[in-house]
Amino acid sequence: MAEHDNKHKTLQKALEINLDNCKYGTIVEIGAGQEVARNFFRAGGAAGTVAKTMSAYDMQVSDDVYGAEESGRYVSQSRLMKMLNKEFTGITELLTPIRAKNTTFFSYAATVTAKSYLQKNECHGWIGIRLQLYREAAPSDIILHVRMLDSDGSAQQEALGVIGVNLIHAAYNHFTQPKKIIESLLDDLEPGRLEVDMINFSGPYFEETENRLMNLHLVHSNLTHAVMFNPKGEVQIPAELLYKKNILITRGSFTPLTKVHMDMTRCGQQHFNEIESIEADKTLVVAELTMASLTVGDRIDEVDFLSRVDMLNTQGYNVMVSNFLRYFRLREYFRLYTKQQIGMILGISNLDLIFQEEYYEGLEGGILEAFAKLFPDNTRLYIYPYKASEQAELVTVNNFKPSKNLRHLYTHLLENGYLIGLENVDESVLGISPIKVLKAIKKGKGNWEKDVPEAIVKMITEKKLLGFGRG
Repeated sequence: MAEHDNKHKTLQKALEINLDNCKYGTIVEIGAGQEVARNFFRAGGAAGTVAKTMSAYDMQVSDDVYGAEESGRYVSQSRLMKMLNKEFTGITELLTPIRAKNTTFFSYAATVTAKSYLQKNECHGWIGIRLQLYREAAPSDIILHVRMLDSDGSAQQEALGVIGVNLIHAAYNHFTQPKKIIESLLDDLEPGRLEVDMINFSGPYFEETENRLMNLHLVHSNLTHAVMFNPKGEVQIPAELLYKKNILITRGSFTPLTKVHMDMTRCGQQHFNEIESIEADKTLVVAELTMASLTVGDRIDEVDFLSRVDMLNTQGYNVMVSNFLRYFRLREYFRLYTKQQIGMILGISNLDLIFQEEYYEGLEGGILEAFAKLFPDNTRLYIYPYKASEQAELVTVNNFKPSKNLRHLYTHLLENGYLIGLENVDESVLGISPIKVLKAIKKGKGNWEKDVPEAIVKMITEKKLLGFGRG
């Protein structure tokens, strides 16, 4: 019954568009049938909307229509853009002179690889729409990368048919509210069927749209578990950025990034590359922010988020935003894309956190299950020492004391090389407290500036970030 209702809602959206004589376009789909076009035809009245549908499955046929793909990859953003360019140019040049003046043209395209009997391929794809949002307007684009999570091909095809209708409907009905477009994408799809891990808005109507915020909204709206940005601040497909890489990750709130964070990364990279005999250029260094560190209640401070990404980018970090609270979930995510080494840099406070049994409340196997999922292969924690004051003892991986009932477990992990103490630290930065630095920033210029990289000091003071001077 629920499945029937979902299909009915999808067909209602398709019918609404079909009955609007102003919207007219093409639908081309490669890789998983023609389910989007099929929904428009099933809804009735498709002659009022659909000028053309097509699938070009044979590579030679596809190349003849859209041009050769230099990379040899047909499920790619490059291929999708060639499809949209060809189709939108074709329909507007042919029909603009003869259609009603209030016609707004669109082209929807998808290139995907779905579940196959012959190979165990990753099921993913690129889908997008190019459309005029008002009469004779220059076109705007909305591009998505999706992962299909159903276990059989027919279900994946059906899900793609639904998201395609949702995208076309939302693009026309919510173009003034890009976040609402995102929230509409998985309408009538059960959780766990599709993941949208990248979205890009472009064109004259979306010139003011900040795509980093839109991708953050994908995580906030539970359309994906994580999004990523490269050191230039550009949105990246996690699968492409992480594929077959060694991953070294540091987790924090980075308000702000301080010299102690930088030293943690430096020491972590040195140990990671030396111990594992890894070439530095094959290691991806990632700074991860959790959604929990970005939200107050259900609200996100967007200016604060962008400033944190910018600050991390100035120091060469790739940035990841995820909804993973526990470290083993992070490891599971990386394992979707790489079988290489994974290193996680932790301070003593975070080491203490993961040895708190209440941290795993609700997990059936508790701390033992968590560690079994964290350390099965090629994964290690690199522990950075802590010193509360000049007189205090340096707390390291060797003298850290978990609760008494967990000491044997801790010793097991330490002696078997799952926990590695970082050495050659810069002891001059050990006393830096990011919490105290943030408090000092709110009072304006001051001694905190010596604890923060120069480029970040400049950003904070010039742009008045992190509440600078408001305390």
